[in-house]
Amino acid sequence: MYTRMNRISRFCFQDNQFWGECLPCTLAVFMTIVKSARVAWIIATRQAVEYAVVHGLPLDKWTMNSDFQQFCLKRDVLSQAGEIFRQLTIGEKLIQWTNSLKMSLPCFIFAASEFDLVPKTDKWGDPVLDENGLQVMRRRRQLKGIHLSGLFMFDADHLTIDPYEVFRRTQVPGFPWQVRLAHKTSSGYGLRLVCELRPELGNIADNQICLARELGLMGMLGSTGKPVVDDSCIDASRISYAPRREDIYFIDEKNLF
Repeated sequence: MYTRMNRISRFCFQDNQFWGECLPCTLAVFMTIVKSARVAWIIATRQAVEYAVVHGLPLDKWTMNSDFQQFCLKRDVLSQAGEIFRQLTIGEKLIQWTNSLKMSLPCFIFAASEFDLVPKTDKWGDPVLDENGLQVMRRRRQLKGIHLSGLFMFDADHLTIDPYEVFRRTQVPGFPWQVRLAHKTSSGYGLRLVCELRPELGNIADNQICLARELGLMGMLGSTGKPVVDDSCIDASRISYAPRREDIYFIDEKNLF
């Protein structure tokens, strides 16, 4: 069980979700990430490109971007996938590019205070040894090795109302969850909440269902026609992409770090 006396960090972070090690996230690390120019550029670019594609605006600004051009070259050399990619419109290619940018964002794992050490392997699955011939160990994001933090994440995606208006519902007197972090997601249309788990309600999934009902979001459909509540967050090892500092509505530094 989490206690303030024995914690090293309340939750973990990864520089990259695909290869980054899961490390303790301090307040200094968190602020460095959310204030970074790279995070700001990725989120601003994603929102601007998607807006331009949806509204039929000129796309030349982004098609000339060297990062986008390199992305297209990498896709073109693939066999079957490359052929499919070449048949896409410029707008569709740009959307794929911005999705790949989003997936390269640093990320947080709020439900995990730590992950167990496991042997590091190379791309062939062979063990990696250090200069002394000893097995290199690292902390990987694996559900079987997770140490729970007592926090859980709640996502509402593609909201048709201002995400801030949903956040305000958590600030009324007597709201039954302790919110530690709230921010707008990188799409500009979603809300992410990090709350203290209420064990009397059950597990993460149970808390999410109850929270969705409390917020009036249960069964609500978003702009894509799908439910706004993201049920994939029931996985305790689920990542949360870093927001920009300006997109953070609320942060309880005392109890989050």
